[in-house]
Amino acid sequence: MAKHVAADPDWIKADGVKDIYSISTCISDNFADYINYWRHNGYWLFDSPEIIHDIARECSIDISNAKMFYYEVYEFEYNEDEKIWMPFSPELSFETNVSIPETKILEGYDVVAFSFDSTPGCSPLSCNYLASEIEINEHCLLQSFEKTKQFLDEGKFEKSEPGPYRIFAVYSV
Repeated sequence: MAKHVAADPDWIKADGVKDIYSISTCISDNFADYINYWRHNGYWLFDSPEIIHDIARECSIDISNAKMFYYEVYEFEYNEDEKIWMPFSPELSFETNVSIPETKILEGYDVVAFSFDSTPGCSPLSCNYLASEIEINEHCLLQSFEKTKQFLDEGKFEKSEPGPYRIFAVYSV
């Protein structure tokens, strides 16, 4: 995904946050309202940067100031009502053939609510002020998968956004 990364909003009261790398669009917007182009995959993201560049070129969308991200999602989502991890898969009506970048830099882990099932919703870290209660990095992300999963298991994300919640590794490319 190509995103217009927002600098740290004043209302996030977390030391050291300089920008928001969340997969959520609540603060850092996607390069376009891309769903209308119907070129996304079953995760409602893109299989490659080339597809994003093609859309931008074809539709005269300026992505020169956008940052490119690659995401890996944990194959289980957390149901906060039942307090269990459940498997999920991409929507099968869309082809999903993700190209893994040759070079990628792990920036951290995001937790995103999927109350609408297919598209990423809010990230409680940046959207619901949890960054002020949980140790995060300069991009408003958690540092390790293990800690992220532990926080979900401990209920740290309860009453922030309706779930289920999915864990994403966020890479810059």
